[in-house]
Amino acid sequence: MPLVNFSNVDFDQIKTSIKDYLRSNSNFTDYDFEGSNLSAIIDTLAYNTYITSYNANMVTNEVFIDSATLRENVVSLARNIGYVPRSRKAAKALVSFTVDCTNQTSVTLTLKAGIVLTTANKFGGRNYTFAIPEDITVPVLSTGFANFDNVEVYEGTYINQTFTVSSRNPDQKFILPNVGIDSDLIRVIVKDNELSSVRDKYQKFDSLFNVNKDSMVYFLQEIENERYEVIFGDGVFGKKVE
Repeated sequence: MPLVNFSNVDFDQIKTSIKDYLRSNSNFTDYDFEGSNLSAIIDTLAYNTYITSYNANMVTNEVFIDSATLRENVVSLARNIGYVPRSRKAAKALVSFTVDCTNQTSVTLTLKAGIVLTTANKFGGRNYTFAIPEDITVPVLSTGFANFDNVEVYEGTYINQTFTVSSRNPDQKFILPNVGIDSDLIRVIVKDNELSSVRDKYQKFDSLFNVNKDSMVYFLQEIENERYEVIFGDGVFGKKVE
């Protein structure tokens, strides 16, 4: 009896198929497949067939976006059509406060990017941290007070990640190591060197329309483990970082 059933992916069914095939062979007449040493060989063959069938089934499923189950594979397939999955979104709040500057001579007051407030065990016994992604500057009034009205703060940790561009590595990648990033709050600043005071702010783009060799833009794509890679222009579409 030939082995013609290739749809079995169950271990016991595969083992039974191998036994039926061997029983049909005159060389194995009157063999006790359950009690003989041949049983161990059959188990090995069945196990190997089972693992091979499982791997082949998974590989076949994971190469199509309709049947893929692993997020990394779905993201990779979606990347081929220019789609970037939506990132997590940070909770947002509006806060207003006034700063007493009567003892200062400054005409403006700047709230630096980073953590600006934390809650105090009033929400289920947990502390929450809120931050702003960019500096906010307001004028100091003649009364000596500076008013910050309706400041948008975002729940989460503020992280500053620094990369040094290497001219020796044309394939250098800029991968953000953290997971759970709100991609809308990413700010990309490029400086000529560490001591430079000139800070070029790059804007996130998701298309090549209206992008030239001098456009200060960056592109974002999700890679493995829900992390993001920042991609700069190549000198044709977008300014090249050197």
